[in-house]
Amino acid sequence: MEYNQLLAQMTPELYERLKLATELGKWPDGRVLTPEQKQSCMEAVLRYQAMHLPEEEHSGFIKDKCKSSEQKTADTAQVIKIH
Repeated sequence: MEYNQLLAQMTPELYERLKLATELGKWPDGRVLTPEQKQSCMEAVLRYQAMHLPEEEHSGFIKDKCKSSEQKTADTAQVIKIH
């Protein structure tokens, strides 16, 4: 089975367990995740979010954007002259 097919069939319960394991750095039984396991869990969690959750529920989502990321219009553009 392909990785994306596995993610498409992942249950919300498994997603929550992988997310918690990634956050805590250990499995529910207390065993510590290896760096490879942590990376795989994190990738699965992020891909699951992209496939199944609205953007505002994604890890790291920030509702308000900072002013520096706003598009400047021609009216507010500032011209800098260098001599």
